[in-house]
Amino acid sequence: MKKVDKEFSLQPVPQSNRRGFWKMLAVMMGLTFFSASMLSGGELGMGLTFTQFILVVLAGNLILGLYTGALAYIASKTGLSTHLLARYAFGEKGSYLPSFLLAATQVGWFGVGAAMFAVPVHAVTGINEYTLVILSGLLMTATAFFGMKALTVLSLIAVPAIAILGSFSAMNATETAGGLQALMDYQPIEAMGIAAALTVCIGSFVSAGTLTPDFARFAKTKRTAVSTTIIAFFIGNSLMFLFGAIGTFAFGLSDISEVMFMQGLIIPAIIVLGLNIWTTNDNALYASGLGFSNITKISKDKVVIFNGIVGTIMAMWLYNNFMGFLTILGSTLPSVGAIILADYFILKKGSYVPFEMMKFKVINWIAVCSWVGGVLVAQLVPGIPPINGIIGTAVIYVAVTKAIEKISEITQVNQKEKGELVNDH
Repeated sequence: MKKVDKEFSLQPVPQSNRRGFWKMLAVMMGLTFFSASMLSGGELGMGLTFTQFILVVLAGNLILGLYTGALAYIASKTGLSTHLLARYAFGEKGSYLPSFLLAATQVGWFGVGAAMFAVPVHAVTGINEYTLVILSGLLMTATAFFGMKALTVLSLIAVPAIAILGSFSAMNATETAGGLQALMDYQPIEAMGIAAALTVCIGSFVSAGTLTPDFARFAKTKRTAVSTTIIAFFIGNSLMFLFGAIGTFAFGLSDISEVMFMQGLIIPAIIVLGLNIWTTNDNALYASGLGFSNITKISKDKVVIFNGIVGTIMAMWLYNNFMGFLTILGSTLPSVGAIILADYFILKKGSYVPFEMMKFKVINWIAVCSWVGGVLVAQLVPGIPPINGIIGTAVIYVAVTKAIEKISEITQVNQKEKGELVNDH
């Protein structure tokens, strides 16, 4: 008997396997409970007044919410992952480029995440770092193997636990720093510009946000997909930024788990740190499995096990040597999302041929070149790089596609006219 792929790695998710609002909200909140956002929150907290911080975080998460919400809409309507959606714009083999970039980045961050759990826990407990890496890596791989059901259960446990314990710690830290009034009165020693602050806020999650369709495709309705995604960014991501800012202000530490260690809350700190990284790493490993499955046509389950083992083995090396490169690699991902959005909403006017009936190009070189152009725009044009990259990529892709279509139409008309002239003679 042929085994059924319950994660629908290479096909649309049928309506019978979709999930309602609360389960989808838990998964999307788990995605946005991201340790790196706390580090970014700490960076913003040091360079902005508290009022500026709140405004920047709300504005940044609004932009992230619009970007990821639009991707969630497409995913829910089509039932397709980021990688299968990429086939429409990039072509079947052309989609291997975004799939490889997305999947390789997520395997890298999975390894870094395992080390980010092991290093501080080793510091306070004395347990060997490599033992912690292996145990956490294997446990995270096991839950990612079981797919969306396991992600949902994990998120339903992790999200409230992180929110409650983290908020308790943040309130204590606020009191230690002199209360809410002290936060409101804070003046940064070196002020950060608003454009730079928005770059930090948006850039911290825009790459992972490009993977939103991998999860939102399971939403029962488009409204559920979009609303849960936007709510997750406004609550989940904003909370992570707030934890980071308060921790930095009170103790000079942006990670809420490190703040809890300082407060003597050892067990709660390990729980918060573990659950936070666990939800992030499970989502990363799940998404990487879908990406490499698109390339290899091997089922997601088998790819997840392989990726988890690789990420676990390389965890400490990635943590010590590779984080900068992963950040650079991640900066190339928003252009992928921009091309998917532009292709669906502008060129295809909000409607794709059903996946099973679609005959894909092998490679759409316009999309590949537009991706390169968009990455260059993000790096070279002044302003806010993530926004520059998304808008620049979309403009290039649409403009070049329409220009080539126009040239093709003119050529066909000219050839037809020449043929008619020859026939007349």
